[in-house]
Amino acid sequence: MTTQSIQEAAIRTIQLEADSISHLQHFINDQFVQAVQTISSSKGRLVVSGIGKSAIVAQKIVATMNSTGTPSIFMHAADAIHGDLGMIMEEDIVMIISKSGESPEIKVLLPLIRNFGNTLIGIVGHDESILARQSDIFLNTTVSKEACPNNLAPTSSTTAQMVMGDALAVALMHIRGFNSDDFAKFHPGGSLGKKLYLRVQDLYIHNEKPAVRPGASLKEVIMEMTSRRLGATAVTDDGNRLLGIITDGDLRRMLEKSVSTGTIMARDIMTNRPRTIEADALAVEALDVLRRNDITQLVVTNGNEYAGFIHLHDLIREGII
Repeated sequence: MTTQSIQEAAIRTIQLEADSISHLQHFINDQFVQAVQTISSSKGRLVVSGIGKSAIVAQKIVATMNSTGTPSIFMHAADAIHGDLGMIMEEDIVMIISKSGESPEIKVLLPLIRNFGNTLIGIVGHDESILARQSDIFLNTTVSKEACPNNLAPTSSTTAQMVMGDALAVALMHIRGFNSDDFAKFHPGGSLGKKLYLRVQDLYIHNEKPAVRPGASLKEVIMEMTSRRLGATAVTDDGNRLLGIITDGDLRRMLEKSVSTGTIMARDIMTNRPRTIEADALAVEALDVLRRNDITQLVVTNGNEYAGFIHLHDLIREGII
């Protein structure tokens, strides 16, 4: 195949799947609203099931639901009829995903779910299927054509299923007022969660706290910076209020002027009104300040008091970047 034909095949796939997703908006109807309201008001969990590729989509939807505040579990349709039905509790809602709605495993599973009395939601790509007809709530994911050149391999159909699941999850977030603080509770270990809950005060306390007085000599400044190994020192008054900062760059610029260094004091070379960040600010806010000002460290303050330094390396170590 030529480079052009490969690119054309890829573009055709994207266009077909994009069209399938766009068409889903016509299926956001009263049944969709009922599904959201039913799941939201349920005291049980959402049990999501499927077979084949739809089972993989079901697992993704379960992961999204759990991470956005809707307790969910996955039940493989084939395993369900061999014992896994025992995971369904009385107040659970069952959601079955299928393109055809006619798979043998689905046909066996349906009467069993109906006998349990659980509300059944069907995400189906065929509105005349047995799954569509027997579902209490039917969410239509019909696509006109698979992206597969033979119109066989589940491509557009599974994309539509996944997008419908995302639409449910986001609508549930909306109805529950699920916000960034809630999201952070469910993602404490990942970089996304850390951006939402990790604060400057969680990081800077592990660093040294270099500080000199305005009248400190150049030697004292250099010794403080060297011993604390941060490449900078704060200049504070007797009340621990921040007056300025001295960095390696300040020292180099001072030496380039070829002036006598014997009488230089901290106040002569410090940068007044340096960039600062409050200790209770989010760590991601500190990262934003560092990036905007093209610097590698920030002075941390508690109100008017000097608290320490936070360095770019602290944010890298925590996976914020």
